[in-house]
Amino acid sequence: MKKYKATTKSRRQMSGINYRQIITTTSPEKSLTHGFTRAWGRNTTGRITTRHKGGGHKRLFREIDFSYNKFDIPFTIKTIEYDPNRSGFIGLAVYRDGAKRYVLLPNSAKVGDTFLVSEKAPLVAGNRLPLGAITVGTFVYNIEVKPKGGARLARSGGNYAEVLAKDGGYVDVRMPSSEVRKVPATAWASIGEVSNNENRLVNLGKAGRSRWLGIRPTVRGSAMNPVDHAHGGGEGRSGRGRRRAISIYGKPTGKGQKSRRTKKYSNKFIVSRRKVGKK
Repeated sequence: MKKYKATTKSRRQMSGINYRQIITTTSPEKSLTHGFTRAWGRNTTGRITTRHKGGGHKRLFREIDFSYNKFDIPFTIKTIEYDPNRSGFIGLAVYRDGAKRYVLLPNSAKVGDTFLVSEKAPLVAGNRLPLGAITVGTFVYNIEVKPKGGARLARSGGNYAEVLAKDGGYVDVRMPSSEVRKVPATAWASIGEVSNNENRLVNLGKAGRSRWLGIRPTVRGSAMNPVDHAHGGGEGRSGRGRRRAISIYGKPTGKGQKSRRTKKYSNKFIVSRRKVGKK
């Protein structure tokens, strides 16, 4: 981690990641990048649909390969790069047949490392196999929800899931949220944990740094008027005046309240719900 001298009040607590010790190039592969319009939380009529989003620095989109559909062809990591659209580091993978793709790197990856996507690949960090072929107790990331559906789970910096058990064509996986979920044994996953595990230790230090990231201010409901929020109003500092905390839209929020739909299609795959509140 990189600390800063306390030249201002905001600098006193600010911290960051020393990218110079990790990143090998600042110029992305041009054929794998393109411009895009970022989500700013508004619909086509301009109304806010997701609060606290908007602004932020302009970004270039890197096309990350989450499908991993080149089997039994080894690839070598040529560069380690920063991606402004995700918290983990990415690397330029050059396959033995000459193809180039960006991949999400495991924590131990270095330039020159060779990985393999195969049903018979060794259990080494960075290799990719079906969940049914992975030993119980192994940490995995880039997990598919459906076979050949592309990686969907455990993709943030420092995240990983753990293979707990195998039964009836499914594999029980403990997710980063502590939820235990059934995933088809034929779905694929990468061995190891996502790179940049120091990401969660970063202290932004000042409001402006959040604005650069496209994060707008979050106002407490209790600081609003009754017309704007159900927690608003009252003389001085007042409690919310109701048993359950709700959002500005009237939905349950915070304090460990359940907000998952009771008829969600994937409820049958959940073995144990995530633990909420204090860890």
